[in-house]
Amino acid sequence: MTDSKRRKGLVTATALLGGLLALTACSGGDKADGGSGGDSTSQAKVDEAAAQKTSEAQIKITPGDGSDNASINNAAKVTVAKGVLSEVTMTTASGTSVAGQISADKKSWAPSGQLERATTYKVAVTAKDSAGREAHENASFTTVAPAHSFIGNFTPESGSTVGVGMPVSINFDKAITNKAAVQKAITVTSSSGQEVVGHWFGANRLDFRPEQYWKEGSTVTMKLNLDGVEGTSGVYGVQQKTVTFRIGRNQVSYVDAKTKQMKVTQDGRTVKTIPISAGAPDHTTYQGQMVISEKFTQTRMNGATVGFKDSDGKGEYDIKDVPHAMRLTTSGTFIHGNYWGSPSVFGSVNTSHGCVGIQDQKGAKDPGTPGAWFYSHSIVGDVVVVSNTGDRTVSPDNGLNGWNMSWAQWKAGSAV
Repeated sequence: MTDSKRRKGLVTATALLGGLLALTACSGGDKADGGSGGDSTSQAKVDEAAAQKTSEAQIKITPGDGSDNASINNAAKVTVAKGVLSEVTMTTASGTSVAGQISADKKSWAPSGQLERATTYKVAVTAKDSAGREAHENASFTTVAPAHSFIGNFTPESGSTVGVGMPVSINFDKAITNKAAVQKAITVTSSSGQEVVGHWFGANRLDFRPEQYWKEGSTVTMKLNLDGVEGTSGVYGVQQKTVTFRIGRNQVSYVDAKTKQMKVTQDGRTVKTIPISAGAPDHTTYQGQMVISEKFTQTRMNGATVGFKDSDGKGEYDIKDVPHAMRLTTSGTFIHGNYWGSPSVFGSVNTSHGCVGIQDQKGAKDPGTPGAWFYSHSIVGDVVVVSNTGDRTVSPDNGLNGWNMSWAQWKAGSAV
């Protein structure tokens, strides 16, 4: 063989050997002995990590990451499948911790209380599968803002005892256009079995009552399931609440402006007759069935606030310590004690600006006066029926006075 040929053969062999080494290195052979390539320490670590299984625990956080307009009630929740929860933390964007509880089976977690509106929350979760391998999940969401939510302020309060005339009255802080959806999300029932129907007064007020007064001694339950209900376009309810209250004894008082007497009845029998002074001929008292909505041991009554003004703009009267006052209408009709009138007035002359006055003493500290007796024997929700005043019947929405509508009229105002 010539030198030229020998050189060409060496070049070819070298090229073939280089190619073989390159292929062996890329193929990742697992034998260290001759002919199958060398072991790579870094490659072995990669292979080992790839061979390990990740945790089977499957974490789910709701609302989903990045959600907004989330409910402040039941939206926030963490669950896990194929594993158990070991740690869950929820904080506001500013770092304030939110209390929560992992369930006994360690499969779920929820906040302990209601969340705040218009607040961003961050959730961090750790779970383990049956082999003890950990899984992690993080999310953040923002709760519904006041501008995109509505609430209903209601009366009576939960746990209270009220008179037989007390309706459930809900005033919404935003006008409701989807009245049927909102009304369907509110149920009012009585242990007496009475049918209870809702009636809308405009777009912001919804009252509930039975056909006749509530049965004395019964229990009324209201359930607000408004969470997530769209009250108007883009505006959602946030309340989820159960309210119960008790109906006390049946007290209905009958004021006759002609005889100037009030007959107080309990459970159908007359327990007391009290002389009164109703509205004067030029300031007559509304007629009809009126419900006591507030009680004040003493209160200020200024005529200017209800349109009774002198030429100088000041009130025709301004009494800063009216005793034993009980509200009958939103517009300012009260039944109250009167210490400034002569005792001879009561039962003989109508002298007021539209209220019903009862003889009383200044300071509201004499329990022996007729005004004090009626106050102490009355509760919110009691009915006062006023007649023979010469005035019109009070508007049903002026106070809690829907009883002045017939049952047919009342049901016609329901949206469902």
